[in-house]
Amino acid sequence: MNSSSVQSLLIAMQFLTRIPVPSIGRVDNRIVGMSLLWYPLVGLLIGVILWLFQAGLALMLPQQWSLQAALLLTLWCLLTGGLHLDGLADSADAWVGGFGDRQRTLELMKDPTCGPAAVLLIVLLLLVKFSALSALLSLNSTWLLIAPVVGRALLLLLFLTTHYVRQGGLGEVLSEAFPRRAAQGVLVVLSVLLLSAGSIGFTVLVLVLLLFFGLRYLMIERLGGTTGDTAGALVELGEAMVLLALVSALDSI
Repeated sequence: MNSSSVQSLLIAMQFLTRIPVPSIGRVDNRIVGMSLLWYPLVGLLIGVILWLFQAGLALMLPQQWSLQAALLLTLWCLLTGGLHLDGLADSADAWVGGFGDRQRTLELMKDPTCGPAAVLLIVLLLLVKFSALSALLSLNSTWLLIAPVVGRALLLLLFLTTHYVRQGGLGEVLSEAFPRRAAQGVLVVLSVLLLSAGSIGFTVLVLVLLLFFGLRYLMIERLGGTTGDTAGALVELGEAMVLLALVSALDSI
């Protein structure tokens, strides 16, 4: 692995997690753009940490699925620092308060305060994740690994297919500088791996893509594209959909 790849991987880890990594200082936009390619791998790292943690919980708290799920979800939020939950909250408040107006919606996304729509959606999402995790752990906890991977792979698909509408910041750099052909290759590989898992992988792929295109439609209708906040919301909702799809597929076997 060359120095550019290492730097881009470290950037991805710094942005997506609270895992301590060495500081690399300022780098050019090309390396920042390359970091997007590592997002699924960072998701896999998060998944492995969660899986190992759950393995320890299974020894200490055997068959206590609800308690395991609560502790697992807590670690999940700590690992990411609530980054994407923040995007979901900002998107919820802006969507409700924007009253269909593009400019007002974009302005509300910058508001650091958290309104009732944001609180309600976060509570509901965490409740869904907790319930799905509890059910998944009772079926087959190994599948937990793929939820953070697929959630972050959706960001590659989003930046490949959707205009970034807010000027400045990391999102604009990623949108303009990431290697598109390489990103397409990463998505193809991940799709093949999912399909190779049989009906379970097929169910996950279909349901996640349906969610993606539904959310993308809403973004384009309201904003004309995506922002960092709506991208974060996509990750959170995508992870929840993966967990629901896994429970549905595993329960039907």
